[in-house]
Amino acid sequence: MSRATASDRPTLGIIAGGGGVPVIVARAAEAAGRPVVLFGIVGEADLDIEAFHHHWLRWGEIGRLFDLMARERVGEVVICGAVNRPDFSAIRVDLGAVLSLPKILSLMVGGDDTVLKNVVRFLEDRGYRVVGAHQVAPELVGGSGNLGRIKASDDAEADIVKGIEASLSLGRLDIGQAVVAISGRVIAVEGIEGTDELLQRVADLRKRGRLKAAHRSGVLVKAAKPQQDLRVDLPTIGPRTVEMAVAAGLAGIVVESGRVMIVDRPATVAAADAARLFLQVRSFSDGAS
Repeated sequence: MSRATASDRPTLGIIAGGGGVPVIVARAAEAAGRPVVLFGIVGEADLDIEAFHHHWLRWGEIGRLFDLMARERVGEVVICGAVNRPDFSAIRVDLGAVLSLPKILSLMVGGDDTVLKNVVRFLEDRGYRVVGAHQVAPELVGGSGNLGRIKASDDAEADIVKGIEASLSLGRLDIGQAVVAISGRVIAVEGIEGTDELLQRVADLRKRGRLKAAHRSGVLVKAAKPQQDLRVDLPTIGPRTVEMAVAAGLAGIVVESGRVMIVDRPATVAAADAARLFLQVRSFSDGAS
């Protein structure tokens, strides 16, 4: 019996971009005893997916994707991993893509949030249920309190409270996911550029002497927007975030419980401990508690 038919449960299909999240999700699915197949996007997904039942697909092979999902008895789909918007001049579409071209072109209109929602609708219209990576692998967003050895100081607690308040307001306005608070006030907010660029701006402000606060003070606070579809657009931090927070002179990072993914959690916690930077997971619905 093939892997795809080894269980009465529908196969979980993972459309895989880059990074380690697709593998984490695949391992969690297999540990739960459900069949899984990965569809790796050429030029995006890591070779690590080849440890699992998989197929490689190029941008534009829409017809082949749906043929393979039907053959593999896919019922639920996870879309995860880092991807770049494709270079449309380099895409070689198959017949399935040609037949769906008007719909596919409409998917690409709008900002990233709109595009992702359109992709979910495109899959759901064809009978697939789209689920989040964190729904299959809850450890991606689990935990609460301190994740490492370093504790927040009393001064940091005031920054955390201010950061949580600001991040929730920022999300309601659909502006960004993260803020930096230092000395009890918000000094930088995330826009379309993302969290890494936010932290780079803070580092630049310190270098230019625009921030008078002591080095290793302040906090990065990151939350999901209320309207964000966490199935396909889960906010993330990882070892790189820790590295950039340290370069920005911050004392810690706080993320929203259940709604922000920590990629490569052991390495992220180890990096925070090594840099003596606190790392916390908190519920944001009730402020700083």
